[in-house]
Amino acid sequence: MNPEAEFFFKKGKWQEEFERLRMIVLDSGLTEELKWGCPCYTVEKKNVVLIHGFKSYCALLFFKGALLKDPNGILIQQTEHVQAARQIRFTNAREIVKMKSILKTYVRNAIDVEKAGLKVDFKKTREFSVPGEFQ
Repeated sequence: MNPEAEFFFKKGKWQEEFERLRMIVLDSGLTEELKWGCPCYTVEKKNVVLIHGFKSYCALLFFKGALLKDPNGILIQQTEHVQAARQIRFTNAREIVKMKSILKTYVRNAIDVEKAGLKVDFKKTREFSVPGEFQ
């Protein structure tokens, strides 16, 4: 546990859910850091998963979620433009308790993806040109 991240677990609406997610993720041996104001879990200094909360849900965000196996169909692409990251969303602690072993499997898979050095094949998005710029 990283003392810098402690404040995150003591604020807001999702305290119990955040603590349960934290224990699941820390049990995997990842390093807890604080990035973007949220607890971020890394392996070999590479981001694997982040815990964050919103108004109507809290979530585990897998940085390379698009590369994860999803046999349970629980990974969510936040918007159509998000290419790599995927979330698993929760609205209460009971859901997290019920899914504990599944969540551990997803975290282990995310660690394996990172350790294998796999990369998301990003699709090129719209190209912008500046008026008057030479083509």
